[in-house]
Amino acid sequence: MAPAAPSGPTIPTVRGPVALADLGTVLMHEHVFVLSEEFRRSMPETWDEEERVADAVTRLKALAATGVTTLVDPTVIGLGRDVRRVARVNEQVDLNIVAATGVYTLGDIPDFFRYHGPGTLLGGPDGMTELFVRELEEGIAGTGIRAAFLKCAIEAELTPGVERVMRAVAQAHLRTGAPITVHTAAAARTGLTAQEVLRREGVDLGAVVIGHSGDTADLDYLHRLVDNGSYLGMDRFGLDLLLPGDQRVATVAALAGEGLADRMVLSHDASCHIDWFPPGVREAVAPDWHHTHLHDQVLPALRRAGVTEEQLTTMLVDNPRRYFTPTGT
Repeated sequence: MAPAAPSGPTIPTVRGPVALADLGTVLMHEHVFVLSEEFRRSMPETWDEEERVADAVTRLKALAATGVTTLVDPTVIGLGRDVRRVARVNEQVDLNIVAATGVYTLGDIPDFFRYHGPGTLLGGPDGMTELFVRELEEGIAGTGIRAAFLKCAIEAELTPGVERVMRAVAQAHLRTGAPITVHTAAAARTGLTAQEVLRREGVDLGAVVIGHSGDTADLDYLHRLVDNGSYLGMDRFGLDLLLPGDQRVATVAALAGEGLADRMVLSHDASCHIDWFPPGVREAVAPDWHHTHLHDQVLPALRRAGVTEEQLTTMLVDNPRRYFTPTGT
């Protein structure tokens, strides 16, 4: 007998639609695979497909065993996204995996879009927006797996390419209502820059997560992001090279103590496999940067710092559900 269709508002996942009410405990910024796809194909000796899939299954089963039920994966074009591979993993793990659409660039736009679109040699409408809308409404790369949110990125500066991607993401949001997550550099305060670009395009900043806000303990900056309406992505627990874990915990606890738990989401920005580093380096320099660190160590530390169970539920359950709830529902 086929499973009953979910009732009420739903969210697309790699395995199909899931009721928003059933998302459960959510990690809002995690990756299954992050790959430099052309290099991977050029150096096949660095990649064993079956080994990597099996390893991801093992890692995500360990995550599911902590009680996490949903993983939000902002892997988009530019990060080696392959939803077919993720689906192979998901077939073997009882976990909701939410896919994204968008482009990850910190500088130029992909050459595929360089000569056509607004302000280019050939002009015309922006094909990125059309791509993003199709992946939200129809599916990614002919798989039928629909994206549920949009992703763009900015580091230290707003380059013309970064701004064009951001504007295309904004236009896709306005057409579909899909929420947005932005990779930002907290040290450069570029979350504020992203908010300004998106605001100018007409985006409701309440539908935006400012990713990697947890890389700073600058409460003034974080308050400004919240005052503008967005969620704070406190989403790099375990990446102590950028900010020690005790400072990350103290920052979340301080904001929660101010009544701002409803403006934060928690995660690691970890991956089952990322090829940006030589083998063994990630484990050596960031041993806690993995998908179960939050439940193993961070949540107990937050409790000791005075964060209540109700506040943890707000950040891990209620805020993700609200973020993905369509406007007007």
